Amino acid sequence: MTSPGSNLLLSALSPPTRDSLLSRATPVELPFGTTLYEPGTAPRYGYFLLAGLASIVVVTPDGASVEITMAGNEGVVGSLHLLGPASLPTRCTMQLSGAALRVPHMHLQTQLHSSAELRQVLLAYIQTQAATVSQISACNRVHSAEQRLIRWLLMAADKTGLDTLKFTQEYLAQMIATQRPTVTVIALDLQQRGLIQYSRGTIRITNRAGLEAGVCGCYAVIRSLNPVLYQLNAGGTQRAGEAQLASSSHASGITSAAGSTE
Repeated sequence: MTSPGSNLLLSALSPPTRDSLLSRATPVELPFGTTLYEPGTAPRYGYFLLAGLASIVVVTPDGASVEITMAGNEGVVGSLHLLGPASLPTRCTMQLSGAALRVPHMHLQTQLHSSAELRQVLLAYIQTQAATVSQISACNRVHSAEQRLIRWLLMAADKTGLDTLKFTQEYLAQMIATQRPTVTVIALDLQQRGLIQYSRGTIRITNRAGLEAGVCGCYAVIRSLNPVLYQLNAGGTQRAGEAQLASSSHASGITSAAGSTE
């Protein structure tokens, strides 16, 4: 299991706050397709992703779904449910297998109310998520399918730290609100230009600078949000550079690499 330090939100917290938060954490593996929460229901757990990629989609009354954002190791899945009792129309599912520290949602709520530091960092994270959703909404409305696909690939690479990603064309079409033939044409063109390699559901970014040159400005806006967020903590100093928090895992009793997602 990857260190707790792999999660940027946890790295932004002081050791006492982090240890208290993780005192009831369980390390879990999250295979592809694992559902972390369903629409209209309060989640049992919050998930601090250490690896992998989760997709958050809105489910409409007629059963259609569209992605509004994605989640990686920058925060906690289920954070929006902490703000109140509203029934949310979103579902969160793992699109790239990974791992997480799973914390009971009630414990998260207790810690949120008792710790000013956690409240500051968590609310800042939720604010950046809201800003990201707004920017993606605008992007889907005004930019071309190619720009949207490039933006999505770059975001996925940022959130996973990977240049090789396993996504089908059908899935990519759903994520950027277009048709599969459109994705096929765009992917072929990007490959011919030497920007990606695509084969049997695997995309490898071969020229990131070239992709960034062709993406819309929405990507830069979204990318700028997290560095601002993770300069925050109760002491006012930057902890984003903390890479390893092994002492925190020992203090919290988190040693197992296995666990059920229940």
